[in-house]
Amino acid sequence: MGQYFEPKELLNFPCEELLAIDGLWVKYSKGKFGFSVQKEIYLECGGIPDGEYHKEAFEKFGDRVGWREYGEWVFNVTHSTSSPQGHLPVGCIRVLFYGLLGGVFLFSRIETCKL
Repeated sequence: MGQYFEPKELLNFPCEELLAIDGLWVKYSKGKFGFSVQKEIYLECGGIPDGEYHKEAFEKFGDRVGWREYGEWVFNVTHSTSSPQGHLPVGCIRVLFYGLLGGVFLFSRIETCKL
């Protein structure tokens, strides 16, 4: 199994690298996937990128990107261009799987880096 970031490590992830990774996701998915795409969906769901867990917004976000079904988190991520907008990348959901709620830290960092 791969190595994962601890949630608080995401608060210090280098902005230059985050921008590069996001740019590649956005470019090659024609705007469908990427951290910046996920951030916009999270904000539309009422999320606040402040490093705090906003349960209702995060659950709405999960519903929108296809990470939840019937009110429950699911982990059958589809690596396909037919996936819902924002479905990929899946770093947030993997952190959630380990019970760390790292997605809230990632959205905070994305905001700080001005993605």
